[in-house]
Amino acid sequence: MTDFLPLEPKLAPAKASRSLSTEYDSARLSKARHAAQKLEATFLAEMLKAAGFGEQKNSLSGGTGEDQFASFHRQAIADKIAEAGGIGLSEHFLRSMMETRND
Repeated sequence: MTDFLPLEPKLAPAKASRSLSTEYDSARLSKARHAAQKLEATFLAEMLKAAGFGEQKNSLSGGTGEDQFASFHRQAIADKIAEAGGIGLSEHFLRSMMETRND
């Protein structure tokens, strides 16, 4: 049997910003939020790669740069997914980064 870890529901960005911004200045929070979103996008790009997204096996596929361009496409798709709210990892990454920051 597989045990799933309970995850808290994703906070709306306005609510998350309001609760965290009381403790941290807004510039630092904005930079951390951007870094968390980019980390989630990188994770999503790797998951898309593992799922075979962007691979083509047909008469028009192949060529020297196909793998490189497929990775750009996967990363662009992953960035858009993360910008649209992602799968909720960025909020967890953000909270973790803000807990472990050094002053």
